Amino acid sequence: LQECILSGIMSVNGKKVLHMDRNSYYGGESASITPLEDLYKRFNLPGAPPESMGRGRDWNVDLIPKFLMANGQLVKMLLYTEVTRYLDFKVIEGSFVYKGGKIYKVPSTEAEALASSLMGLFEKRRFRKFLVYVANFDENDSRTFEGVDPKKTTMRDVYKKFDLGQDVIDFTGHALALYRTDDYLDQPCQETINRIKLYSESLARYGKSPYLYPLYGLGELPQGFARLSAIYGGTYMLNKPIEEIVIENGKVVGVKSEGEVARCKQLICDPSYVSDLVTKVGQVIRVICILSHPIKNTNDANSCQIIIPQNQVNRKSDIYVCMISSAHNVAAQGKYIAIASTTVETADPEKEIKPALDLLEPIEQNSGLQRCLCFQIFISRTYDATTHFETTCDDIKDIYKRMMGSEFDFEEMKRKKNDIYGEEEQQ
Repeated sequence: LQECILSGIMSVNGKKVLHMDRNSYYGGESASITPLEDLYKRFNLPGAPPESMGRGRDWNVDLIPKFLMANGQLVKMLLYTEVTRYLDFKVIEGSFVYKGGKIYKVPSTEAEALASSLMGLFEKRRFRKFLVYVANFDENDSRTFEGVDPKKTTMRDVYKKFDLGQDVIDFTGHALALYRTDDYLDQPCQETINRIKLYSESLARYGKSPYLYPLYGLGELPQGFARLSAIYGGTYMLNKPIEEIVIENGKVVGVKSEGEVARCKQLICDPSYVSDLVTKVGQVIRVICILSHPIKNTNDANSCQIIIPQNQVNRKSDIYVCMISSAHNVAAQGKYIAIASTTVETADPEKEIKPALDLLEPIEQNSGLQRCLCFQIFISRTYDATTHFETTCDDIKDIYKRMMGSEFDFEEMKRKKNDIYGEEEQQ
């Protein structure tokens, strides 16, 4: 996905782009697999899908499960590049958090906080005060700081200021600010407050949850940016084997494929194309589960996210579950796809993911999937365990800055778009 987005953006910026992919489909690791028979083959599952699974072509199963924050960076990229005209989205129905073996709706408004069974009465009042503080916080207006220095005061001290207990800290840091570990607690609080604001602002746009998901699966996203690249003169080649990355005098000068060399000045690729240049920094386990029922205690939601904070299961990193269904044109009628993921911490990753799988019982079919994380060659990161695209967008902006020598600027994207399409229409 990162490469597809960057090839679209670089084409808009007037760069001459050739996009080659060894696969027969767009998106690489972030593709959606269809039909269901292809998913069975990919994971070497015995036999064909049973008739109870419906028609194979009704399925579009994401390999890397993620949702889009409604007010997040990827939605801005989609809007500013007008890739939204190739896509339709649905709001995810709910965001839930795990506590003491049960799941609860994540409270993110004052009204929800007061009604939530996650907290006692006095805790609710303190949490409400905290949410009001975050909503009013403006990093450019010191009058909103209330004695907090956003660049120096740690988030741990902010929680102390509002006298919030451990359970509230858990769901605030992991289900609202979307941190994967507790390392953020001893960092300056500004980023955490802005993350919670992003969650609240995203929630305010549609009401049910802060997350969006494209109909027909995430594979639609790379295809959308591929179309953008083509509109601005980019060339796409699927099913194109990469034989060699040609380097002369320490600089990349081309890519060899089927005996021919395509010349270039800069190259973007995912780690699988340059395994000798990357270092493994961790591992993620993902399990794709097919269900015939919604997840228990989610009010029969057609889609949801569940976050299991690490403290609740004695781990260092969170466990994530995202669930979508036939309502999103990714599964047969009456079927649901739930994908559990987490960062591997032990030699027994199947056991680590078990708390998530227990929430999904009974499971009709599952396939374990383990993934490694990860000179003018710009290598993207592989996908982490999170169920949102904010970290992916940070990677895209980082590659852009290293290639172009300037920060990625959403307003600049808008101006470039207007140069081609004319001034924005008057509302």
